[in-house]
Amino acid sequence: MNTEKPLVNRVAKSGLITLNLETYFPKEAVIEFDLKDYLYMELILKEKEFRAALKAHDWTQYEGKHLAVHCSSDAIVPTWAYMLVSTYATPYALSITHGNTEIFYATYYQKTLSEINVTQYENQRIVIKGCSNKPVPVAAYTELVRLLQPVAKSIMYGEPCSTVPIYKKK
Repeated sequence: MNTEKPLVNRVAKSGLITLNLETYFPKEAVIEFDLKDYLYMELILKEKEFRAALKAHDWTQYEGKHLAVHCSSDAIVPTWAYMLVSTYATPYALSITHGNTEIFYATYYQKTLSEINVTQYENQRIVIKGCSNKPVPVAAYTELVRLLQPVAKSIMYGEPCSTVPIYKKK
């Protein structure tokens, strides 16, 4: 007599909703524009030379890409220098962020996640998937929790078969 019970996928039957932040990761490339390369001795911005270098720069290489504009040296760069780079890049770049790639991703996720209709997660049990293969910033995880907490029944982190509780509505 066979007394084995059929296998039941309890994770699938649990009603958990898994959110994977990698699905929001930008598909387009992110390129850094480092002002350090345009400074005299990597310290001093000479306006005339800077303007000439920007005018001669091939801005078409940023077409359809995100641009992260920053200065990696310890120089004091005037605000107008970043603004000037933006005027040249605007016709080509999809977006322009002040900061490096890491800051771009944090800014990108904040904007992208703010557009989610969180009411669809009202009283739901949410698992925010961990272990991403892409550089999803920690800021994206904290922002998603901030957005979901007012509506979700519970929020967990990890994989549906092994989660860490983050929040439970009282």
